[in-house]
Amino acid sequence: MKRTDTAPPAQERFSLQDSLFMRRAISLARRGEGKTSPNPLVGALLVKGGVILGEGWHRRFGALHAEAEAVRAALSKGHSLTGASLYCTLEPCCFTSPEKHQPPCTDLIVQSGIRRVIIANTDPHRRVNGRGIRLLEGAGLVVETGLLAQEAEELNPGFFTFHRRGRPYVHLKIAQSLDGGIAAGGGDARWITGESCRKIVHRLRASLDAVLVGRGTAQADDPELTVRLVRGRNPLRVVLDSRLLLSPAARLFQLPDRGKTLIVHSRAAPVGRAKKIQKSGAALVSIETSPEEKRCGLPLCKVLAALGERGVRSVLVEGGAEVFGSFLREGLWDKISVFIAPILLGKGRKCVEAPGAASVAGALHLKNVVIKKIGNYILMEGHNVYGNN
Repeated sequence: MKRTDTAPPAQERFSLQDSLFMRRAISLARRGEGKTSPNPLVGALLVKGGVILGEGWHRRFGALHAEAEAVRAALSKGHSLTGASLYCTLEPCCFTSPEKHQPPCTDLIVQSGIRRVIIANTDPHRRVNGRGIRLLEGAGLVVETGLLAQEAEELNPGFFTFHRRGRPYVHLKIAQSLDGGIAAGGGDARWITGESCRKIVHRLRASLDAVLVGRGTAQADDPELTVRLVRGRNPLRVVLDSRLLLSPAARLFQLPDRGKTLIVHSRAAPVGRAKKIQKSGAALVSIETSPEEKRCGLPLCKVLAALGERGVRSVLVEGGAEVFGSFLREGLWDKISVFIAPILLGKGRKCVEAPGAASVAGALHLKNVVIKKIGNYILMEGHNVYGNN
């Protein structure tokens, strides 16, 4: 049986039981959150006669893939996999390369006796992208795709964005007053929102690969950009500092894992300043800038490309106003989260520094907007309506 991706609709092609099993696979995948990048979160389970034989998920980068974990779990219980169905959230991998830590899952699936494979998403990686499905079908397995595709894709925004758009996934986070301020007139910005909101932000930090701020924010707030209010690993800390003006005394350079602090600067920055930063143990990334780019700051497309080369698949942008404005103006963002506090700051720093729209009709619009109440605060989230960016 060949795939039927376009017709009939997925909800008609799959049973309620199929959906329940795939939801379980999605739930398993989430257990690897914050541990697998640059690999995706993946969950899998094996079923025969309506009974789950084994479950698996990708636990961390370099570890067994979800499909192999599920097979191992089933075999360890003495189950035969002949005629079983495999539910997996992402198309099984089908290639080997020097940078891969695990063998292709397609070989294992074919050899195990599995008869049917139900897949939520096709893998966008250029070396997979349907090839794994074709290999399974060529070996005589029944392969069906598209079950809970949207829910499963939401597991891996960074992975899908990187392989489809050639850059990391960018999530903007803004904490502001009712009148759009991110700092008081004297520069104070701590804390506009309460701990309940900050916990959400720390959870975001733990789930994404990097957190990024401009030099102005790093200098004014002297943040750590670490994960503290929830359990999780610290992301890479990125500061955009074109001329390397950030003081070596900043807290970002005093942390135990200071090697995870990355300063992105123009190649034209003074060599002496670069040496001072390097002595702190932080990493430096130089960006070639044209005369026009030097006047406008670091080109974000080149910044994101440099981060992508380092395995960064997702970035949380936390400020400041000029940085927000640049990402919004260039269209290099995917999601925005705005935390609104019930306070009025009056004349302070506004949340976005960017040319305003000439008309309401020309304003930047969001899609898939969700609004949540968090105690006395409001969280509004939306996604980019992509044009040609």
